[in-house]
Amino acid sequence: MVRSREVRILDVIFQILWAVAFFNSPIKITGIRKDIDLPKKLICRNTVQGRYKLADDNGYICTALSVSPWTRCCPESGERFSCQGCNLISKCCNSYEYCVSCCLNPSMTQEDLVLKLKIAKPVTAGTHSSIFDFCSGRCRHNSANVVHENAYSSDFHHCYFLQTNSSGLIGPNFERRLTGIDILIGKQGESCNLACISKGQSCVSNKLSVINSCELLEKYMSCKGSCFASMGADQPAEVVNNAPKHMYPGACLYSQTDSMLSCEGFHPQTKRLCPCA
Repeated sequence: MVRSREVRILDVIFQILWAVAFFNSPIKITGIRKDIDLPKKLICRNTVQGRYKLADDNGYICTALSVSPWTRCCPESGERFSCQGCNLISKCCNSYEYCVSCCLNPSMTQEDLVLKLKIAKPVTAGTHSSIFDFCSGRCRHNSANVVHENAYSSDFHHCYFLQTNSSGLIGPNFERRLTGIDILIGKQGESCNLACISKGQSCVSNKLSVINSCELLEKYMSCKGSCFASMGADQPAEVVNNAPKHMYPGACLYSQTDSMLSCEGFHPQTKRLCPCA
């Protein structure tokens, strides 16, 4: 009994001495360098349904066989933001993959507008989580690309345009900003300079951005119920009725980029809306 108690006391003393020796001795601590991080695996999203071609969320186009099996990304040595087979006026393409690649180009689609766009009806709608979500979804076949519900309106049936009934540019001071301005409709293929001169007036270039809206286009033109955001020096304008089907005859176009608007701009398949004085 006494022997057992001495053993326990010695054991406690040993543990105390070991702890003191451990904490008082210099200890070399090793670890991972702070300036070196573990490599992060890059994973791309892509248009997986392509049999021959793929477009990834970086805008690259590649063949299905050349896509990386680990990252699902296309080689960066390939085509990027390619608009091959696309009509840049109607923003429609004859290939789904090239439609997505072209749509991802920042000069073609404004990301801030896309991420605010409602996916469905306003009451229950969400918004797109990324520009790739918008492009990959918008470029699929949709009701705007068919006629009689069972036929495509043209071979360019993959479209990435923003369809809207309002550009939101008309504000409370709208009428005051157009005081003294006559709004004229040009002839097919005619610039605003020529349209205004034919009435003995001049085109007022700084008012083009004021009338660059669906509201004004629908007030002065028929628009056939369609008004699309587009890009071009000939806008705002209406596509003439005898234009090719892939250009959406009768539709109205307003420019997403005011800096492109010009009194000199024209297009053989549109009629311009012009501010003259």
